[in-house]
Amino acid sequence: MDGIASILVVDDNPKYLADALPMYGYDVTVANDGLEALKILDQKEGVFDLILLDVMMPNMDGWDTLKAIRSNKKIKYIPVIMITAVSEDQKVVSGLRIGADDYIVKPFILPNLLARIEAVLRRCQWQKEAAPKQEAGLNKNVNIDALTPKEKEVLALVAKGASNQEIADQLYVRDVTVKTHLNSIFKKLKVTNRTQAVLLAMQMNLIS
Repeated sequence: MDGIASILVVDDNPKYLADALPMYGYDVTVANDGLEALKILDQKEGVFDLILLDVMMPNMDGWDTLKAIRSNKKIKYIPVIMITAVSEDQKVVSGLRIGADDYIVKPFILPNLLARIEAVLRRCQWQKEAAPKQEAGLNKNVNIDALTPKEKEVLALVAKGASNQEIADQLYVRDVTVKTHLNSIFKKLKVTNRTQAVLLAMQMNLIS
């Protein structure tokens, strides 16, 4: 992406990230809990490119903070990476369904986190660049309600950048089942690829 990425670190013990990330070219702002984070996001609308959100915090935990972010139309577009000490698959899946773009389990090594940050920012930049090119070719004369609940769930995960295997793992289905859902989605939305499907769904407010 162009320029220096601005990251909001939401953690009640932020010193490690606050010290480390600027060394890799990131502009870092710190919030010690969810309530402070929401206040900062309100005051600095449009400033942040990414949020690193710890799950376990006082006053307002990461899950409630994520829900508040995704329900606020002014900031819901900001990608969020959850930082958690809990690695249970079900809790991870729940976080992704609430709206997390990725997650990392503590303790982690810094290169792992940096790779995830770069991947999320790169995906967001790609989506911004692809949108104008793809929008002209979209067929808006479709019935979005024709999608089944499971197909909508698959499409929401596609929008987060999940691969077929990642979708299969999160929904506890086989890879071939995901491919079947995607083919059905493309047919119903009259599109030919994942990007077009996501853009059309976003335009029709099916996903955010």
